[in-house]
Amino acid sequence: MSTEIAPETASETAFDIRRVLNALPHRYPLLLVDRVRSIILGEEIHAVKAVSFNEEYFQGHFPGRPIMPGVLQIEALAQAAAILGIETLELAGTGKLVYFMGVDGAKFRAPVEPGCLLDLNVSFLQKRSRVYKFKGIASVEGKTTCECEFTAMIADPPE
Repeated sequence: MSTEIAPETASETAFDIRRVLNALPHRYPLLLVDRVRSIILGEEIHAVKAVSFNEEYFQGHFPGRPIMPGVLQIEALAQAAAILGIETLELAGTGKLVYFMGVDGAKFRAPVEPGCLLDLNVSFLQKRSRVYKFKGIASVEGKTTCECEFTAMIADPPE
């Protein structure tokens, strides 16, 4: 992505849930990004998810010891990457979708429990044709909970 935006136009900014909702089609209960703390277009994004005990998945994962499923941590990272792509390419509000295509090297390092603020750090790695590769690290209070590399593509929604 960095090749598609001139270095002098790359800027760091932050935005709230309204702008997140404009960039992503996801809604409750699968919207997993609450705020963007910073984004450097074409390079990286730092977003957050406030993990509440009221999340539906805690009812069954696990009763008496609620832990955020690892696949949802990966999904949260993918949503942060989608915001990075949509904002970098100035596609917010156009109806374009970011399709998650694959994940490599996923590692889960620590549990994410209710009450945590999950930090989502995603950096752009490379682009090939319409496929983008990212590296994501999720953490709580500086401790890595999940890390992976993943691919995605931006396309029109199915008709």
